[in-house]
Amino acid sequence: MTTFKTAESPFKSDNTASNRCGVTLMNNQIGAVVAEVMRGKEGVTITPLPSMIRVDGTNRMDFDYDEISEALGEEEGFFNAAQFEENMSTHYGRMIHEDDRTIMFANPEDAAEFIGFDLSELSK
Repeated sequence: MTTFKTAESPFKSDNTASNRCGVTLMNNQIGAVVAEVMRGKEGVTITPLPSMIRVDGTNRMDFDYDEISEALGEEEGFFNAAQFEENMSTHYGRMIHEDDRTIMFANPEDAAEFIGFDLSELSK
């Protein structure tokens, strides 16, 4: 009798923390500029695709609205959370919108202070 062994799938489930977060931007003029601004930041990887641009980061990424407005050649305050949401299609990680930036966190615990979540309650 012949025994066959199935090869381990490269697509198997893995629930370990990746310490990564990211967004998918539209591949348009604004999305391309946002990606270029983020390209220079530590721990950020940009992956251009035909119809979208992946922006992935390690631990935390800050999308500074004034920095992006300046890169777009616009007045301070042009780029905001509404513009960000309009040009983003998906994200992973915890996303926090503030008045001057959008912050992406890989680990929800790192965002706790921003959303008013008391982590000490979990240890009781």
